[in-house]
Amino acid sequence: MAGEDNSHEQTTAAGEPLLRTVDLTRHFRIGGMFAKQALHAVDDFSFAVHEREIVALVGESGSGKTTIARLLALLYKPTSGEIYFGGRPLSSIRSRKDLLQYRGDVPMVFQDPFSVTNPVYRASHGILRALALHRPELSRQQRHEEAERALEAVGLSPAAEIMQRYPYELSGGQRQRLGFAQALSLRPKLILADEPVSMLDVSIRIGLLNVMAGLRDKLGVSVLYITHDIASARYVADRLIVMYAGHIAEAGPVEEVLARPRHPYTQLLLSAVPDPRAELHVSEETDMGEPPRVIDPTPGCRFRWRCPLAIDECSQVTPELRLLMPGHQAACHVATADEPLRAFG
Repeated sequence: MAGEDNSHEQTTAAGEPLLRTVDLTRHFRIGGMFAKQALHAVDDFSFAVHEREIVALVGESGSGKTTIARLLALLYKPTSGEIYFGGRPLSSIRSRKDLLQYRGDVPMVFQDPFSVTNPVYRASHGILRALALHRPELSRQQRHEEAERALEAVGLSPAAEIMQRYPYELSGGQRQRLGFAQALSLRPKLILADEPVSMLDVSIRIGLLNVMAGLRDKLGVSVLYITHDIASARYVADRLIVMYAGHIAEAGPVEEVLARPRHPYTQLLLSAVPDPRAELHVSEETDMGEPPRVIDPTPGCRFRWRCPLAIDECSQVTPELRLLMPGHQAACHVATADEPLRAFG
């Protein structure tokens, strides 16, 4: 399929990706025991993350972003498709040892900073417990040294003092940094960051984004940054993947996609970014709030009910991700490599 070909093109250009998926699909059965309806959370999702790279996965709530993260973390089993890490299919993992190794290489940082800690334990508890589980070769002293190293790396200092604090003595931003420190202590290759800054004050978010950039630049850790905030994605990411209703709508270098968006949905996201110089108003075009239809969807573009550029083909044929320019892809029947057709904004 087109998605698989795209992954192989990336592999040829920059070597074997750190992680890649081929036609990754996850459906959830809804209703009673004998119900046959299925919610298509993710369909035919093919992408890659390379070493020392931050890839931002952007889309509105319900687009399937968190489902992707949970599939990559092996919290969900795919309905179909495959995930490859370092060239190895994850479906081949059988032993607990291999599973722990993978989850140490690809840890997850969650959205809620309060879920990182247990209120009855000190801040050091989660990191030391993770180290004991994933890196049993370390001595007690080495685990403490590794925890302090990770805390310092994410800007929590003095580390020895932070480790002795209880969660209520830490701010929300410090707790979220603690989540990154816990992931970093495992010496990961890729961190799955699911909306890590969405529950923080705007003034604190920039610090966490800088933490992610520092992990990439100084330690060579890749990050899959999942967010609905396209502005923060532009600040920190190398590549951007725009997701809608379980499908990839558009993908490419972040500046290229945001400067020359080819998919109408990407244009809609950009038109919703606040401009302090603009007058407050909502146009009829941007107020097209038809929700995506992902329960047993019929063939065709899932954005067609909201798209002012939709043609007959959009309701009959599901568009495949096409390469329009070097590294820039879009799944749209009307998208071209020429000047983009303006649907919104």
